[in-house]
Amino acid sequence: MIKFVNWLNLDSTFIVVLLFFVVANSFANDPYKGKVQQLPGKVQCEFYDQGGEGIAYHDKDSINNGSGKLNPANGTFLNEFRIKEGVDISYTKSTDIDNNPYNVVEPLMGELYVGWTEPGEWINYTVKVNKSGTYRVGLMYTASGNGGISLNMDGKQLTKELAVPSTRNVNEPLEWRQWHHWNRIDSLATVKLIKGVHVLTLKTVSHGNMNYDYLEFKIIK
Repeated sequence: MIKFVNWLNLDSTFIVVLLFFVVANSFANDPYKGKVQQLPGKVQCEFYDQGGEGIAYHDKDSINNGSGKLNPANGTFLNEFRIKEGVDISYTKSTDIDNNPYNVVEPLMGELYVGWTEPGEWINYTVKVNKSGTYRVGLMYTASGNGGISLNMDGKQLTKELAVPSTRNVNEPLEWRQWHHWNRIDSLATVKLIKGVHVLTLKTVSHGNMNYDYLEFKIIK
């Protein structure tokens, strides 16, 4: 129980309103470029909130292993996207990289995604739920081995760990391309959402080695 000492003899109604404001805003992040992602719809994983390490995300290191490293800094939007942040970001490429014959679902080319994921990492997204209801959650991804993720909403558990099946293929001749076999799970979980603005947290729970393109929320009732 939280004890509140009214040193200033404030009106009790004012105190209640003040406490509500503090609690409500403890999860109020800063959406990327001020654009709140809308539900139902897709949550693009690269458009996580602003605020940096420990606020908008947690990453095991401070280096963006995609922008500026795998993809050399050359002044282009895709190669330098959020280059100074710790979340690792790359994008789908042609020339038999992400358009390879081992995809289960073909991705769009030039599509940004979050990669180099490790257990314990998390990312926050400010979202607006436009209608209360039950939603089916999908995921566009790759996974070099069976992994697991979970979702929180406003700091509270929305799902338990969700299994993300491996997209590895024994027929793949190039080991590095095992991280580029794309698939989409259309029914990863079913969740109940309440209308309003919330902070959605995507957590990498087990194994890592997954790439996240987008989460999709479709209202079913």
